[in-house]
Amino acid sequence: MGEAIVRAYRATGNEPEDAEEFDSVPGHGISARFGDRSILLGNRKLMIENNIAVESLAKEAERLENEGKTAVFVAVDGKLTGIIAVADTMKETSAQAVAELKRMGLQVLMITGDNRRTAEAIARQAGIDRVLAEVLPQDKAFEVKKLQSQGLKVAMVGDGINDAPALAQADVGIAIGSGTDVAKETGSVILVKDDPLDVVAAVQVGRATLGLIKQNLFWAFGYNTLAIPLGMGILYPFTHQMVSPELAALLMATSSLSVTLNTLRMRGFTPAIRRTSPSNRGAA
Repeated sequence: MGEAIVRAYRATGNEPEDAEEFDSVPGHGISARFGDRSILLGNRKLMIENNIAVESLAKEAERLENEGKTAVFVAVDGKLTGIIAVADTMKETSAQAVAELKRMGLQVLMITGDNRRTAEAIARQAGIDRVLAEVLPQDKAFEVKKLQSQGLKVAMVGDGINDAPALAQADVGIAIGSGTDVAKETGSVILVKDDPLDVVAAVQVGRATLGLIKQNLFWAFGYNTLAIPLGMGILYPFTHQMVSPELAALLMATSSLSVTLNTLRMRGFTPAIRRTSPSNRGAA
């Protein structure tokens, strides 16, 4: 958000100057001093905690939030002076990724520090039904833990420093490859491309891998359940024949070979995702 504001200011032909004092208030905003002026930049809570009235711009802030934008209040020397609207551009494949995850029987939730209006507006665009909004950075991991206490297996997708504790707490932490280093170090899965559909692909690859593991265990146990009694001579009373060491070694090698060949089927696995190009969206 900070970088977006600085870029927009530079686009006006101006260059920002360094503040003399600077303090970050996690989940609320920042305070700074420039010359003899005190500056606050943040959400409603930051303004209220500093006894700054926001009523004069409350309706404008609500309008921006209903459009999915984050309204950042600006106060100078204890007086509200304006609003900066910042919007995260939703990726083109986000809604499709959410729809695919739902089709696979997964619940999709959004955890964000944004205010509830902004979060719900973005969730509607993405097709997400449940939103946990206004969650402070240090509380994201706690929200994941609460979901786990309900008996849910949680996969957390994140890319920022604030997401790292939640990625570590989740059963599966999925870090976006273009995100911060700490998020990538914490995540158990790293998506190389910055595409939400890769989350769907990762889940499908995981399910296919687990399916092969179960198949291998089934055939290995079944094979050995039949072969071990033969090696022990269960047919000897009837045939007066014992399994030779050479045949036993061949049977054992066949078991290992069948498991290996079955596992190699994953090399040809392709996630079942129909990537829709922007030009094709909405076409019949």
